[in-house]
Amino acid sequence: MGDTSTLACVELAGKTAIVTGASSGIGASTVRKLREAGVRVVGGARRVERIDADVALPLDVRGEDSARAFVEAAVAELGGIDILYNNAGLALGRAPFWESTEEDEATVIHTNVDGAMRMTRLCLPHIRDGGHILFTGSVAGRQAYPGGASYIAAKFGLRGFVYALREDLLGRPIRITTVDAGLVAGTEFSLVRFKGDAAKAASVYEGVDPITPDEVADCVLFALTRPPHVNVDEIVIKALQQSSGARIVRRAPPPV
Repeated sequence: MGDTSTLACVELAGKTAIVTGASSGIGASTVRKLREAGVRVVGGARRVERIDADVALPLDVRGEDSARAFVEAAVAELGGIDILYNNAGLALGRAPFWESTEEDEATVIHTNVDGAMRMTRLCLPHIRDGGHILFTGSVAGRQAYPGGASYIAAKFGLRGFVYALREDLLGRPIRITTVDAGLVAGTEFSLVRFKGDAAKAASVYEGVDPITPDEVADCVLFALTRPPHVNVDEIVIKALQQSSGARIVRRAPPPV
């Protein structure tokens, strides 16, 4: 049996990438790190003016027309796709399910599940051999917690899709990775979840040293740069003070 210990890691310079949800948080950090590694990146988001990529294009992953137009324009710019990072996602509300609304449920499911499936389907014909498809999952897709039913359902659904996609692509030279994160500070996730309530959003991270978008982006880069025969199926990254979506040990507030 040959010695594989000297196989080189994948070199990213000169590759091309699409990143969804690229206007802030994990998406923006990943775009920056990919570009620093020499990757030409097309970033997509609804707030296109906030994207700092080689090419910034409008994208709403919930709509077939928007996604199709984005992919066509991105492929025209890139010539082909080496990396697809399905990062766009959101949660709405943190209350028992009986307080949910059909509108919020549809937005969460269509963004996190349908959007990732749609972008993958549209991009697959353009992904070159040696390509890599990545997804932003969540610890919410691994273990449930109170008050997050629609988001939990969406992230469990996304994980199921990723598992099925891995089976369908088995034998083709395309790698697949999902990065499941816990609490991530420095994003707009909680602000969106609480519909602009900054105090509620800030309380999520009180008494905790959460992980950062850059640390999640480092996981993306790690998976991308493994030797070509290595597929990092899943990375789970959480704060040391968090064991699940429901269990977080918080520091006591300082005395008044």
